[in-house]
Amino acid sequence: MERDGPLSITARARVHAALGDPIRLSIMDMLALGDASPREIGDALGLPSNLLAHHLKTLQDVGLVERTRSEADRRRTYLRMVPGTLSGLTPVTVRQAPRVVFVCAHNSARSQLAAALWADGSDVPVASAGTRPAARVHPCAVATARDHGLTLEGARPRRVDEVVRPDDLVVAVCDQAHEGLAGTDHLHWSVPDPVSRETGEAFERAFHELADRVSRLSAAVRPPGEATG
Repeated sequence: MERDGPLSITARARVHAALGDPIRLSIMDMLALGDASPREIGDALGLPSNLLAHHLKTLQDVGLVERTRSEADRRRTYLRMVPGTLSGLTPVTVRQAPRVVFVCAHNSARSQLAAALWADGSDVPVASAGTRPAARVHPCAVATARDHGLTLEGARPRRVDEVVRPDDLVVAVCDQAHEGLAGTDHLHWSVPDPVSRETGEAFERAFHELADRVSRLSAAVRPPGEATG
């Protein structure tokens, strides 16, 4: 007898059925690299709100997409791919960038961890920055990196305008940075702030979410001039 569960034939069939629609597959392609608001998705795909709502409900019902509320502006909501649900998904769009820059508000935890993960797994250069840098990298971020064989020793917070270059691929890893960078071309990851919780568990959750997202993005980013086929 078949058991119910995330890996059951029935559950897998529902996921494949949900992804069988070109619009829903396009939505997942967008969310494979970064989070987006419903309006951003609707505008990008040219969908009216009622049709978009139908497709998003289908994706949510099979556990592929979830909504989060902005930690900066609580009136905003963002859509994100549920971590790990499609870890083998290869995005259709390959990005070329000479460097990736991870940005959060204080450049003291999430952006530093993301940069350390990227440096460990990609040949594309990386940096990090903050819209309002803190005085130091948070000790729990340093400890979390160390626990996973990475190092943040010697890292220090820096301002966005000191770091970002015109050709960089910028990834805002928090809602405050994303909303502060409005009007600029960047990706958005709505990763909950571990500093506000001040627990090792919160930093571990942030680290593992960042690791999943970095893995997906690094598979889709190539240096300029490198073949993408």
